[in-house]
Amino acid sequence: MAKTNWKVLALFDAIRPTTLDQDLSHELATEDWKTEADLLAALKTLECPAEHLAIFDDTDLIRKKVDQWQPHVIFNLADQFKNNRAFDQNIASFLELQGIPFTGCGSTGLTLCKHKGISKKILSYHRIRVPDFTIIPRARRIARPKRLKFPILVKPLKEEASLGIAQASLVEHDDDFRERVTFIHEKFDQDVIAEEYVEGRELYVGVLGNHRLEVFPIREMVFREVPPEEPKFATYKAKWDEAYRRRWGIESGFAADLDPLLTRRIQTLSKKIYHLLAIDGYARLDLRLSPDGQVVFIEANPNPILAEGEDFAQSAMRAGYTYPELIRRILRLGLTAVRD
Repeated sequence: MAKTNWKVLALFDAIRPTTLDQDLSHELATEDWKTEADLLAALKTLECPAEHLAIFDDTDLIRKKVDQWQPHVIFNLADQFKNNRAFDQNIASFLELQGIPFTGCGSTGLTLCKHKGISKKILSYHRIRVPDFTIIPRARRIARPKRLKFPILVKPLKEEASLGIAQASLVEHDDDFRERVTFIHEKFDQDVIAEEYVEGRELYVGVLGNHRLEVFPIREMVFREVPPEEPKFATYKAKWDEAYRRRWGIESGFAADLDPLLTRRIQTLSKKIYHLLAIDGYARLDLRLSPDGQVVFIEANPNPILAEGEDFAQSAMRAGYTYPELIRRILRLGLTAVRD
């Protein structure tokens, strides 16, 4: 593989205060840091001169490390600040203000996608199908709009990775609706998005690019042991609890038996969504395919988990990339992105 001469600073987030040259070898050996370890291994394969930095609550560490290391580009894997994932766009904003090239999505796309209500409003305006929904702020009276029909999924407005989504999130009565909204308000200290449940297949579409986009083969979460009449959606346990996944036959793989015309329609729709939400770099779009063939937008995930075994990288490898080649492509996109 051809050598890559870009100097790269890999930027991570940490769950406690860090120092400029902190030893992260313990963290990098854990499952929680699989993405970071995979990235550093790929940079080594590419023969990139690379260093890494983890931040918790001090962006000045970034400025100091950049002055010291003088990287060509930052590989941005920092998706939280002070343990708050709502601040990922602020990290991107800081890098933009510093004029430092970085990988992944810029602050505008992160902001639009993080607020699940705003992203749905934008897409609905452009006639892209989304579930009917409402936003329920904290410190407001909890009431279901009459137009919103059961069953309803009640979720944190700005969380990722299905955090806050459980079987109890799907409610069918007003009492349960109020109880779950109250739980989210108190447990996560967040506003709530409540949206009508869409029956159908759970599809994940990886997209790569800034202006010219590449859509990767479609992935799907399947629920082999869940009874046909039971609702099927991606709870936190369904994504991350391996014992739970084995018990219910929950598997992530490539979507089977999609008609080629439907596949092309999903690819075209995914590119449109990506541009409308001002995403650049790379993203995973979560869609539902209803039994009558309607494609429904659920949410967009800029800078999705990039570990080699996760959906985005698996889709890229099915499209012909090796994992190091994918990392090199993301680096090039970061170097050429227009941030203004």
